[in-house]
Amino acid sequence: MGQEAKERKCIVAVRIRGAIRASREVRETLQMLNLTRNNFAVLVDNRPAFLGMLKTAQNFITWGEASKETVNMIIKERARLAGNKKPTDEYAQKNGYESLEELAEAIFNCHIEYWKLPNVKPVFRLHPPTKGFKGKVKKAYGMGGELGYRGEKINELIKRMT
Repeated sequence: MGQEAKERKCIVAVRIRGAIRASREVRETLQMLNLTRNNFAVLVDNRPAFLGMLKTAQNFITWGEASKETVNMIIKERARLAGNKKPTDEYAQKNGYESLEELAEAIFNCHIEYWKLPNVKPVFRLHPPTKGFKGKVKKAYGMGGELGYRGEKINELIKRMT
């Protein structure tokens, strides 16, 4: 298990499109990922189960490997606890970490899963990106669109959406 944690990477998935004409399988996959609305984001790792879910919903979401700064920023600015409160250093100390930065680093290194933290909302509600999406939201990222896997470029998108 220790080797698996070292090989795992933190992935950010963001829902871009609505699922009106999506198949039942895709709608259920989005529900399992907690991506119930547009501009919602989740933090997952690169286990085969999650990668399969991302591939299934690739025509409605975009994802990539998050940097440590992005994970830290998204947790500080967009994370919410029950009651729509922002997490504080006291919350991190209750869970065995000295500060929010240390908690974010543990999430980035896949030592702990974000959605398994107590009293935390599993999704991040983001704004639409400033100056809009650069490509079409109906095309794959590799073809000049916005959907699907985008690697390290997800950090730029998240920065524009926070």
